[in-house]
Amino acid sequence: MLAEIKRGISKAIEKARTEISGIGIDSWGVDFGLLNSEGHLIENPYHYRDSRTNGMMEKAFELMSKRDIYANTGTQFMQINSVYQLLAMRLVDSPVLVKTKSLLFIADLFSYYLCGEIYAEYSLASTSQFMDMNIGQWSKKVLDSLSLPMRILPDIVMPGTVVGQLKDTVRDEINCGSIPVIAVGSHDTACAVAAIPADEKTKWAYLSSGTWSLMGVEIPEAVINDKTFKYGFTNEGGVENTIRLLKNIMGLWLVQECKRQWQKEGVDLSYSELTAMAEKAKPFFGFIDPDDGGFLSPGNMPKKINDHLKENGQKPIYDKGQMVRMLLESLALKYRMVMEHIEEITTKSIEVLHIVGGGTQNELLCQFTANAIGKRVITGPVEGTAIGNILMQAKATGQISTLAKAREILCNSVETGIYEPQNTLVWDTQYQKYLHCDK
Repeated sequence: MLAEIKRGISKAIEKARTEISGIGIDSWGVDFGLLNSEGHLIENPYHYRDSRTNGMMEKAFELMSKRDIYANTGTQFMQINSVYQLLAMRLVDSPVLVKTKSLLFIADLFSYYLCGEIYAEYSLASTSQFMDMNIGQWSKKVLDSLSLPMRILPDIVMPGTVVGQLKDTVRDEINCGSIPVIAVGSHDTACAVAAIPADEKTKWAYLSSGTWSLMGVEIPEAVINDKTFKYGFTNEGGVENTIRLLKNIMGLWLVQECKRQWQKEGVDLSYSELTAMAEKAKPFFGFIDPDDGGFLSPGNMPKKINDHLKENGQKPIYDKGQMVRMLLESLALKYRMVMEHIEEITTKSIEVLHIVGGGTQNELLCQFTANAIGKRVITGPVEGTAIGNILMQAKATGQISTLAKAREILCNSVETGIYEPQNTLVWDTQYQKYLHCDK
């Protein structure tokens, strides 16, 4: 990955008509690399779906109550969170953890390789569940309660900060001059939300749609109370001193894993082919909760889904188009549930849902979403994360003054799609069935 990043920078330099103004790196959250006292990576990072975190949340709750952890972090409970990855290492007396001098989240790790600076960018750090989102700093109470080493956590840097310049060794390797390295909203969703072409006069929510679906609102400060705890909402750092109050939803991972399994079985269908098959399938054949823990790990997803259906008194699905339609409908109905929770928590009625990311290319899911939530859906840009990254670099280098200005530019620059709700009475009826499908 690092080699490809350097190759990409080299190609950009070759094609640029002017000097490169900056380099910004974003990545997924929660995962990290560990450096020793000499600044070397001790081992390759683990993937968050690794089974080492199985049972770690329950172990954590024995040391500190679930409610207390939430009060001190405001973070949604997911076994993939960094805190449970670290706890898994601590409970087996990992020699790697003993040797660790610095923990770097993935985007920050690549930035370190490019410019040599060690830091924790705010939006990425906020996914860890050992950061106190009330104050935007590491939670000493959580770390001490779980006996996790605070000494390995770097200073926190805010989005839009120029953190350094390309190291001489990297410049020599790719034959270039000095280029600023910028801590953008280094969590990919922070960049994606920065790239929402929203009209600030409307009450809007966002959905970053891809392998994960992240649905929420942009607010000025963290909301950590009984309702956000009950509904499992997380407070993640956003750009320009904002909080992303959101819910993580399993997303198109379910369809991706089904496609992967069918490919292994010799049936290689494209996403467009699967969606076309789904469009012709019977509506509302069944429902699942996309966030059921059994769907987190990879491996034979169609079987996992059918086992789940049978356990909940529903018929298994063996037609591929029917399976995909059921997944898309279940996702859309889950979005409605989360939307209702957002409105209850914020006491505001949402008028428009903005969807960004690769999931916007699934027009059937976008229409299902509008139908389910009963609100206008605006889609685009597809490459929201990359665009948000660029906008934050432009802000850091003084080319754009504010986030509002960046969104004004976006509204004038990107194509968007509009989906109006259809068949809302039918979807209202099915939503009530969905609410009781797993009870």
